[in-house]
Amino acid sequence: MSDTPQAVSGFIERMGLAAQSDGMPRIAGRILGYFIIHDGPASLAGLARELQVSRASVSTNARILRNLGVLEATAVPGDRQDYYQLAQRHYLRLLEGYVERMGTMSASLEQAERELPADWAGAQTRLADMHHFIDTARDTIRELIERLAERSDGVSHEQKP
Repeated sequence: MSDTPQAVSGFIERMGLAAQSDGMPRIAGRILGYFIIHDGPASLAGLARELQVSRASVSTNARILRNLGVLEATAVPGDRQDYYQLAQRHYLRLLEGYVERMGTMSASLEQAERELPADWAGAQTRLADMHHFIDTARDTIRELIERLAERSDGVSHEQKP
């Protein structure tokens, strides 16, 4: 038999470490881990208490996750505190945000390719290579978004043959 509290805290901490390795704040990953395990909504004060971090840190990182589309701000009737909950299919929102940011980068690369002199061959080659990479990655991620969005419930764990 497993030790559930230890399994939960271990998962939440591993999510924090995974987020940190991706350049995100560790607490943002821990907050995500919390919401994956626990049903929301949760107040900022409650999250701070559960995760044993400051309310300011929870507030800052919840805002980061909200801006990425992972969390949604919500309200609890009769309570004036700020509450958050995991956005439905938050992983699609993450990917959509990534595609959008990559679109901005693609436009910047395209502008640089137009504006830099053609005789800057090395720079032009690197710009074209990066531009190709970005556009290919965006197309691939768009296809992934479409495949994931086709799932009717987003919860199935069955493996296909």
